[in-house]
Amino acid sequence: MSLAHVILGLLQQQEWTGYDLKTKCFDDCISHLWPADQAQIYRTLDKLESQGWITCTVEIQHDRPNRKVYRITKAGEAELTHWLQTHQPLPVLREPLLVQLYLAAQLPNEAIVYLLEQELEARQEKLAQCEAIEALSLSNPTASREQKLHRLVLDLVKQREQTYLDWLEKAIRAMHTLRDRNNP
Repeated sequence: MSLAHVILGLLQQQEWTGYDLKTKCFDDCISHLWPADQAQIYRTLDKLESQGWITCTVEIQHDRPNRKVYRITKAGEAELTHWLQTHQPLPVLREPLLVQLYLAAQLPNEAIVYLLEQELEARQEKLAQCEAIEALSLSNPTASREQKLHRLVLDLVKQREQTYLDWLEKAIRAMHTLRDRNNP
C-alpha cells in the first residue's frame, strides 16, 4: 500500500489542504492504520500533482498564508479505483520486539520481562486509542455503508492489538517460569 493511494482515497471523499490532510485525516481518523508526517504528505501531494492524479487551487487569504486546496482528478479516480480492486501482496512485517526476544538468550530474565512489559504498556495504549475512536456498530441501522466499513477495519485493528496483548501476558508468565541463563 502506498501513501499516494491513501491520499487519493481521502481526496476522493473531500477536497483538503495538505495541513488538513495531516490533522483531520491522518492524525484524527486513520493514524491507527497508516501514520504519515507532514513532509511525507507534501512530497506525495507534489508527486500526485505531477502525475496528473490531483489538482491544486490556491485560495488567497489576506490575514494568513494562502491555502492550497487539493482535489482528485478523473485520472486519479481511475488510478484509485484500479488500486482498490487489486489484491495487494502481504506486507513485510518487521517486529523489532520479536527479533529482540529471539536473540535475547544471553539476557537475564528480568531484562527480558522488562522489555516485554514496556511493549505491553505501549500496546495497551494503542488499544485504548482504538477503543476511543467513535464508530457506529455494524448492527446499527443508521450506520452508512462507509461507517460500517470503517467499523470492520477498526474491529480488526482492535482484535490484533488484543491478540498481541494476550501473547505478551503469556510471554511474561513464561519468562517467570524459565530458568535464568546466569542461574541454572
